[in-house]
Amino acid sequence: MRLVHVVGARPNLMKLGPVYRAIANVSNVKQSVVHTGQHYDFNMSDVFFQELGLHAPDINLQVGSASHAKQTAEIMVRFESILLDFRPDLVLVYGDVNSTIAAALVSSKLGRRVAHVEAGLRSFDRSMPEEINRLLTDQLADLLFTPSEDANQNLAKEGVAAKRIYLVGNVMIDTLVRMLPVCQQHVLPDLPSRFALVTLHRPSNVDDLKWLNDMLQALGQMASELTVLFPVHPRTRQRIIALGNGWPSSLRLMDPQPYLTFLALQQRAAVVITDSGGIQEETTYLGVPCLTVRENTERPITVSVGTNTLVGRDPKRIRQEMEKIINGHGKRGQVPPLWDGHAADRISEIIRTNLD
Repeated sequence: MRLVHVVGARPNLMKLGPVYRAIANVSNVKQSVVHTGQHYDFNMSDVFFQELGLHAPDINLQVGSASHAKQTAEIMVRFESILLDFRPDLVLVYGDVNSTIAAALVSSKLGRRVAHVEAGLRSFDRSMPEEINRLLTDQLADLLFTPSEDANQNLAKEGVAAKRIYLVGNVMIDTLVRMLPVCQQHVLPDLPSRFALVTLHRPSNVDDLKWLNDMLQALGQMASELTVLFPVHPRTRQRIIALGNGWPSSLRLMDPQPYLTFLALQQRAAVVITDSGGIQEETTYLGVPCLTVRENTERPITVSVGTNTLVGRDPKRIRQEMEKIINGHGKRGQVPPLWDGHAADRISEIIRTNLD
C-alpha cells in the first residue's frame, strides 16, 4: 500500500506529524511526503519539520508565492507528474490551503482516492479563499476526517454520504499534547510575567492598510497596561512597512517563531489576539482566552465550548474584551470531545480497514 501526504503551509505540518507517525505503525504501508512549497520561508516551514521530528519531504514542488489562481494551477501541474509516477492507493490532504484543493483535484481526475484531514469546517463566508478550498475538497474526498460534531453536521447538510464521514477529533491537538512537555525548554528569556500575544496574517485584515494602522495604534495603547508580543508574519511585515509610519514603539515586534517557542508563548499568555484558525483551537485546549479578529470562524466549537471570542474587526471592541481579561473576567471554556491526543490513531485505523 502506498500513501502520499501533501502539505504546503505551516498548519499542515502540525497535522501531518501525528498522522504520519500513526500510519508508520501499520505494516506494508509506504508513505511519501510532497511539500508544494506554498510556504517557503524557513521560519514558516523548514523549522517545523525539524521540531516535529519529521524527515525532510520526499519531494518539494517549490511553487513559491503567487496569486491564488497561479499558485493552485502550478501545484496541479507539478503534482500531476508525481501522481503518475507514484500511483498511490491514497492521497492525504490537510486543512484548507491552495495545496489542499490542488492536490485533491489532480488526484480525483487521475482516479486516486483522497482523504481530507480536518474536513467539514465552515465559516459560511465565501469571500474567504479557504472556504472555497474546504467546500470543493470535501466534495472530492473519499474519506473525510472531521475534528468535531459540527463538521459532521455541515457535511450532512451538503449531501456528503455518511459512510464517507469519520469523526476522529483534532490532529492539531495530537501535536500539541505531544510537544507540550518539550516546549518548556524553548521559553524565551526575559518574558514579562503577564503579556498579550498577537498574530495577524489574513489578507482581509492586513491588506487593509487603514485597518492595520488603526489596529497597531490600538495595540500600542493596550501595551500601556499589558506587554504586547507580536510575532510578525512576513506578509504582515510587508504591509506594516508599506504604511510608512512605522509602528508604536510600545509593541514588541518579533520574527515568526518556531512551533515550540510559539507554543510556550501561548501557554503563558494572559490573552491571545489572532486571526488564525489553528490558534483558536490551541488556546481552547490550553485554557487561554482568545480574541479572534474576524467576523466569523470555521471553528465555532472554540466559541461555544472553548475559550474563543469573536470580536470582529473593531479595535474598540477588542480593547473592551481585553480589559475584561486583564480584570480577571476572561472566558473559561472546556476541551471539546475527542481532542485527546489520539485523533491520528483513529485515522490510521480507519485507513487500514478501508484499504485492506
